[in-house]
Amino acid sequence: MRILGIDPGLAIVGWSVIDISGNENILEASGSVQTDKTRTDSQRLLEIETDMQTILDIYKPDIASIEKLFYFKNQKTVIPVAEARGVILSVLEKNSVPIFEYTPIEVKQIITGYGRATKDEVAKIVQMSIKYKKLPKLDDTLDSIAIALCYSRNNMNIGEINGR
Repeated sequence: MRILGIDPGLAIVGWSVIDISGNENILEASGSVQTDKTRTDSQRLLEIETDMQTILDIYKPDIASIEKLFYFKNQKTVIPVAEARGVILSVLEKNSVPIFEYTPIEVKQIITGYGRATKDEVAKIVQMSIKYKKLPKLDDTLDSIAIALCYSRNNMNIGEINGR
């Protein structure tokens, strides 16, 4: 099974592709879509849409695992992130990719067993889970790997892909 993990944002969209083979999680690819802050929001959203479509065309995921908006301290960023997330969800839906959503607390709970885990604790478990020597430096990309791993670790999802 191939899982596309996505950490949505307007400035940066972190993404990763993980292949599940038996008990192994293999990081196939990861990266980020980084939009130019000097462009209009609509231009940035179009760039996200185009790049996400390219990622889907290249990697052909079986499912997508995406961070769900839960709570934002900064009210100025919640709307642009929600808009970017909407564009991403639309691209996934147009391509008939089943979507599974996890809040940041759920990601930490599923990955580490503790919903208030630190970024370092999550990173350590992610590194052990994918048996990858060097993790991406960008937090958004690392978060996308954790989000992808949520699907493979969450036993409740077994059988849901066919029921969607």
